[in-house]
Amino acid sequence: MTLKIFAVMLLSLALTACESATTDNNANAPGPAKANTNSQAPTPAASPTPQPSPPVKAELKAGDKVKVAGNGSLVDATVVAVDEKAGKVTVRIQGDHKDTTVSLDNVTKQ
Repeated sequence: MTLKIFAVMLLSLALTACESATTDNNANAPGPAKANTNSQAPTPAASPTPQPSPPVKAELKAGDKVKVAGNGSLVDATVVAVDEKAGKVTVRIQGDHKDTTVSLDNVTKQ
């Protein structure tokens, strides 16, 4: 009997600890806006403007030997053309007679 009471008490304690609704009286908690007591309008905090990072330039040029990810494996290829603006590379896979356009992410320089 004591074991059952202890198990129920432990279960209720665990459920109470996991309860998402809290009744904390936290002064920093969001709530109704307080009245502004000084005569000046509040100024928003200056946030830093994010600087765009320069695009990653692939150091590839026509004629470079590369490995291209395709069908789950890497195959040898030769770069035919590079379009950095579109992020694409045209390659000729070894043993293939036609050119293939792939993303820069799928190309690794040898």
